[in-house]
Amino acid sequence: MESNEVPVQSDKEKSREQRFVETVIERCRQDKGQAARLRRADNPATEYQSWELLGWFGVDLEKDYERKPFVAIAAAIAKSKSERNGNLTLGGALASCYEDGRESSQAKARLRRLLACSDLTEVCRILRPLFTLIDSKIGQPLDYVRLLKQLRFFGFESGQRVKTQWAQEFYGQAVEINKAEVSA
Repeated sequence: MESNEVPVQSDKEKSREQRFVETVIERCRQDKGQAARLRRADNPATEYQSWELLGWFGVDLEKDYERKPFVAIAAAIAKSKSERNGNLTLGGALASCYEDGRESSQAKARLRRLLACSDLTEVCRILRPLFTLIDSKIGQPLDYVRLLKQLRFFGFESGQRVKTQWAQEFYGQAVEINKAEVSA
């Protein structure tokens, strides 16, 4: 391997979240019908349109805490038409949507609303319009892998740790997610 080549990770080295994000991106690129079904899955009434992919991927469809994060991320990727996983954190992207950044009263209000969420269902509902805002204002992909890990971990400790991460990302102090915190 030449020194400027990036080593390719095997599927065994990738996290479940990384494999899922890559699968959704690839499926949306190859199958426009599936991409359309995933875009419609961001509505609770039509969420079932993502279940074929989620079931194939091994997501337990009967458990809300298992299913909802995967549905939210799949729909967000399909709606944004992302061709790759990005590196924007949710909090940082939210601040970037406004001219005044983290000093914007609108940005702060949206962050406060997100941080006020008390359960996974509520946070997924609040994220839907945020994804649309971020996609329209920034046009760069979010770090969907990181966000999926955060959403999967949200149900623990009432999401306090994840909320703290979003606030730190918003105010410019991104934190790393410990891989052992969210396991397959």
